[in-house]
Order: sequence, then structure tokens, then C-alpha cells
Amino acid sequence: MHVYMRGLCFFMITFVSTHFNSTFMSTPTSPILIMRFVLVAGVCIMGIKFFAFFITESNAILSDAIESLINIAAGSFALYSLSVALKPKDIDHPYGHGKIEFISAGFEGGLILIGGVAIMIKAGTDLFHPYQVSSVNLGMILGITAGGLNFILGQILIKTGKRIGSLALVADGKHLQTDTWSSVGLVIGMLAMKLTGLWWIDALLAIIFGLIIIHAGYKLVRRSLAGLMDEADVDVLNKVLQVLSEHRKPNWIDVHNLRILQYGAHYHIDCHVTLPWYNNLKDTHETLKEIEDLLNETFDRRVELFIHPDPCVPNSCSICAVENCVHRTDNFKQKIKWDLPQILSNLKHKLPQ
Repeated sequence: MHVYMRGLCFFMITFVSTHFNSTFMSTPTSPILIMRFVLVAGVCIMGIKFFAFFITESNAILSDAIESLINIAAGSFALYSLSVALKPKDIDHPYGHGKIEFISAGFEGGLILIGGVAIMIKAGTDLFHPYQVSSVNLGMILGITAGGLNFILGQILIKTGKRIGSLALVADGKHLQTDTWSSVGLVIGMLAMKLTGLWWIDALLAIIFGLIIIHAGYKLVRRSLAGLMDEADVDVLNKVLQVLSEHRKPNWIDVHNLRILQYGAHYHIDCHVTLPWYNNLKDTHETLKEIEDLLNETFDRRVELFIHPDPCVPNSCSICAVENCVHRTDNFKQKIKWDLPQILSNLKHKLPQ
């Protein structure tokens, strides 16, 4: 039986890694279609884990199986949130429906926390009640299979989520990969238990997995709350700063009061740009349109910008690189290198007195 199970498990991992992984990564597949596939695969993986538990009666495997059950529940909500987030803007939702992805990530994180606590309670109780783990070899084979499949599915979700800017997909992918490392530790622990005959290793592993799961749940809840409360995303801010700095024009005297909000896969950016005060409305509009096109190209047309033009003031002359300006009141002295504190503050740039 073990030979047939090993062959079947090897075939499943090879088929998914070579066929579905290459298909989803090489074509612009719908995120909803990908999520449906992952849900179906997740049900199969959960079945493998519960089958492994019934033949081994291992608490560590049971904890892994319970986490797969949580994966299914969380993935179902993630699928629903994706279908809502992809709806176009309407009168009632002028910024779109993308915020639901943060709710989905928080819901998934909450389920993970509950599952981790339940696993630790059961394993802690079993430490004081000796039991026998059976069919360890077959349990390890099934654990390796489930872990390998979860890793592949997690990679698909994370890469797709990052490509389209979907927190729900990234969160679900990271959850699956957390499950993968739990499976790896489970197999190592079962091997150690087989070699030493110490039954309590199984319960101890379950407790360790419970702690890992709780930590993963906390991180997801924390990320969800940060998104719902519009916490500044330093990585995105630095990306905007880098793009603006690399394409900076002499008449872009400064950029300040930069604000970025995320709505699912889309960004809303507010900022002030200081321009020469004598520019006419047409020139100002063309400059702002140039900045808008630049950022939209960087973020794959997923950006809505509100740019407020500010007129330059006498203090701006010393940092303004515009040549042959007949209205200059001071010589150009130094080009200020933009950084986050400068572009986030609601103040025009100037040289220190």
C-alpha cells in the first residue's frame, strides 16, 4: 500500500507543479478562476490530511488537518471578496469596492488565530494522556504530499496577488505556505518519534504548530487593520518617490503633502506640486498630466491621482533649476534631494536658513 501511495502522491505534486503552476504564471488568468482552483485543490489536501489522521491518530497531523479546514473557510470568503472587489466603481462606492479585501484578510487572520488556540488546547491536554501513534510511514508520505501541494498553490496565489495588487490572494497564499512549513515540521517530528519512541513529541509538535499558526494569524489581522485605517505603506511611498525622483523635471520645483490610499488592487494618490507661478493653465495641466501618466505606467494603470498645483514663492528660487527665468528673485543654489519626510509634509521645500 505504501508503494502505491508514494506513487500517487508523487504524481499529484508533479502534475500540479508542472501543469497548473506554469499555466497560471505564464497567462493572465482571472484571479477568481485561480481562487476557485485553489479551493478545489484545498478540499483535496484537507481530505489527504484527515485520512492521514485517521490512520495514524496523530495530534500533530490533526492540527495540520484543522488548519486546512480553516484554509477552506478563509479561501471561500476570499473568493467572495475578490468577486466584490472587481466590481466597477458606482455612485455609492466612488472609490470602488477594493476595501473588502482588507476585511477578507482580517477574517482569515481571525480564523487562523482561533484554529491555533484550539490546536494548542487539545495538544496541551493530550500531553497528560498517553496515546499511541500508528502507521507513521504512511503519515509522513501523506504529510509530504500535502505540504508540497500547499507550497505550490501558495506560490501561485502570492505571485498572482502581487502582480494584480490583491491583498486577499497574497494573504491566502502566505497562509498556505505557513501550512507547508507546518507539514515539514510535522514530518520531521514523526520521523523523530519513530526513531525514539517518545509519544509526547507528537503533542509537543502540535503545540509548536499552534504557536506558528497564531503568529501568522496575528500578522494577517494586523495587515488588515492597517489597510482599513489607511496606514501609510512605506514600500509604496518609496516606490512613488523613486519614480518621481528619476523622472524629475526642472519645473517640478517640489512635491509635498503626498498621501496614498489603497482600495484593493487600486491606489488613490493625493499630492501638491510646486510649479512656476507664471505658467498658464494649459501648461500646468500638461505638467500634471505628465506626472499622472508616469505613475499610472508604474502601477499598471491602477492609480487615481488628485494633484494640486502650488505656485512657487520667493523662497523657491534658491532650489529651482528652471533656466532663464526672468522672474527669479534669487540665484539657484542647490537642488534638494527629495526624501519621504519632505514629500509627506505639507510644506513647500526650501533651503535651511
